[in-house]
Amino acid sequence: MSTDIEPTEYASKKGVMSWMFFDWAAQPFHTLLITFIFAPYFVAFVAPNPVDGQVMWGNATAIAGLIIAIMAPILGSVADASGPRKPWIAAFSLLAIVGATALYWAVPSAIGTPSTITLALGAFVVALIGIEFAAVFTNAMMPSLVPRKEMGKLSGSGWALGYVGGLVALIFVLAFMSASPETGKTLLGFSPIFGMDAATNEGDRASGPLSAIWYLIFIIPLFLFTPDKKKIAGAKVKISEGLNNLYATLISLPKRPSLFSFLFSSMLYRDGLNALYAFGGIYAATVLGLSIVEVGVFGILAALTGAIGAFIGGRLDAKFGPRPVVFISCWLLVLACTIIVSTTQEFALFVLPITNPSTPLMVFYAAGMLIGAAGGTLQAASRTLLIDQVDKKDATQAFGLYALAGRATAFIGPWAIAFVTAATQSQRIGITPVIALLILGAIGLLWVKPRG
Repeated sequence: MSTDIEPTEYASKKGVMSWMFFDWAAQPFHTLLITFIFAPYFVAFVAPNPVDGQVMWGNATAIAGLIIAIMAPILGSVADASGPRKPWIAAFSLLAIVGATALYWAVPSAIGTPSTITLALGAFVVALIGIEFAAVFTNAMMPSLVPRKEMGKLSGSGWALGYVGGLVALIFVLAFMSASPETGKTLLGFSPIFGMDAATNEGDRASGPLSAIWYLIFIIPLFLFTPDKKKIAGAKVKISEGLNNLYATLISLPKRPSLFSFLFSSMLYRDGLNALYAFGGIYAATVLGLSIVEVGVFGILAALTGAIGAFIGGRLDAKFGPRPVVFISCWLLVLACTIIVSTTQEFALFVLPITNPSTPLMVFYAAGMLIGAAGGTLQAASRTLLIDQVDKKDATQAFGLYALAGRATAFIGPWAIAFVTAATQSQRIGITPVIALLILGAIGLLWVKPRG
């Protein structure tokens, strides 16, 4: 398959840095909307009650995950057959921007209607699909940017830059936008900028448009400076060949045990991590009684340690290879998740009585720092571990399969959380499937080859 970059030639420093800025552009979407601001706001203020809110959010995440699981490998195969990735990135970026912007109209239930809930969940599904697919095609550029020996550093540095971007965006929201409905003040004691109404959580809702604007601005360098594959002649014919190649790849997976094991393992541990991101903030706000601002402080700590963890993890990846880095990160996440689900306002680690009212907050912050460090390292090293398993020419298809693996159980995980939450009427019990996914994912890595 022809490309515009010869195997011995790679992107300029400007091209590489511009590629890394995709992580900077996209991370506020995950930090603000999925984990620390909008998701807890939706469950606490838009949904009829926290239990129903967690069920609704889980179902919406599951629907988006199912769509991504079905379409990602197909679109990846088509992109490999046709050539350029940037047109695909642009199209799905538009979906992410439109969906995130629409979240602004998700007003609290006190002044909204049932259609408000539908709008919020629908817009979130559209935005999540857009940002995930944009990442598939952006990640597929990696093999043509730097030599393999530098790919761990590239991935780790990209994730670290992304976490810093998410951290900056989160601090801005907490300092100047998101305010307590009771006091009308932000974390720093300011009134929200632009006259935002604290009583209707306008600052929380505006995290959607802010994420969209941030993404729109910082995705520009990738389109200007990062090299792309040239359009392949006869692409219409090759698209059918690409789809046939995808089918052949899927059929051959059992005969490629290392790739198969990695995809299966990553399917589990990334679903557990995504569920932890999606429901950790919700759990803190509704079970531990943290305010949106306190959840945001948790996010600051997690983003800060995530940037540090991804940066250091990229160096460890380069020295020891990605597999041990991913394996250890999985078990650190198991520890952090266990700490979270075992802590309520009455006890910690299931049995230790809490006498100091601030203890749950401190425990949760400590777990958040561990989640940030291990999660950033895990995601960065997983990208290079995948590249070790496949040929460079099939990168987009591989990342499509990676998205499939990451989303094949993504709809099962949230649905499992929604089902267990609804069945037990307990948010704490409902989030426990995350631990099993992380453990099984770590075990699956034992059958993955360190190098392809």
